[in-house]
Amino acid sequence: MKTIVEFEHINATSLDEAAAALAEEGTMATAGGTDIIGTLRFSVLPDALYPTKLVNLKSIPGLDYIKEEGGTLKIGALTRLEDIAINTTVKTKYSCLAEAARKTASPHIREMGTIGGNICQMNRCWYFRCNDNRFDCIRKGGNMCFAMMGDNRYHSIFGAIGACIAVNPSDTAPALVALDATVITTRREIAAGDFWAVAIPGSTVLEKDEIVKEIQIPAPASGVKSWFVKMAIRKAIDFPIVNCAAAIGGGNARICLNAVHNNPYRATKAEDAIKGKAITMENAEAAAEAGLTGTSPMAASGSNPGNKWKVSAAKGVMKQAIMGCA
Repeated sequence: MKTIVEFEHINATSLDEAAAALAEEGTMATAGGTDIIGTLRFSVLPDALYPTKLVNLKSIPGLDYIKEEGGTLKIGALTRLEDIAINTTVKTKYSCLAEAARKTASPHIREMGTIGGNICQMNRCWYFRCNDNRFDCIRKGGNMCFAMMGDNRYHSIFGAIGACIAVNPSDTAPALVALDATVITTRREIAAGDFWAVAIPGSTVLEKDEIVKEIQIPAPASGVKSWFVKMAIRKAIDFPIVNCAAAIGGGNARICLNAVHNNPYRATKAEDAIKGKAITMENAEAAAEAGLTGTSPMAASGSNPGNKWKVSAAKGVMKQAIMGCA
């Protein structure tokens, strides 16, 4: 049971102030709070990782916007998911991102959660998230992945990174990869495809005092259409079992699956199979099949069903996303 029950709360007024605070030991950032507050409430983290200070980013002015400048869509990191979902420009030209934001969680959470928080959230593995840190897994400084031998029905079908088979839970992440987005931080510019990597306890390449400021997306080339498809147990609130974003047209294709691997999974073999071809049911089927080459799902064992079924689910979701670009 966690013994630390209090933490200091700082309303940062600038990115510099926030970065300076985050450089200190025992600090974490919060914006909409839809991830971190639950993490703290249920004592998910071990004492060594539990923050003694929360740095509120939402009090920083000027980071909530959606605008087009010089052929680039720019979205402030504090922009709410609901605002992205209903924005006319995003819905018209960057359809997969609008749809991904629309299908994230529930209406109330979308009114609180930010795009920056959605791409920086921690994984949802039930061993990692178990109340009172009952499973000190490898992602929290432990020495094993409990899902490897335990219940892994929703875990990675593409193997492990760093002995962990937890999956990235973001809905907007695959859309950003498919749209060739760039994440602008207080230190650098990071291609969306390079933004996620296994870390402890998070899943991005951000340094401790590095903060996402903006997301930039180039205007789609002529003829490119995009779409997003999500499979979840419930239509609202749930995190994805599998999701997929695709942007296809003009002889090119970018297709990204998520919730199938530690990081968003760029299905390059599916891209190669569909680019330059008419989007038909037959071609979409072949591309989705190609995109799942190299899967290594967990085998069933005893009462554990394994997750071989997720391969078929991922194929169906990818096929639908491709067809949505027709």
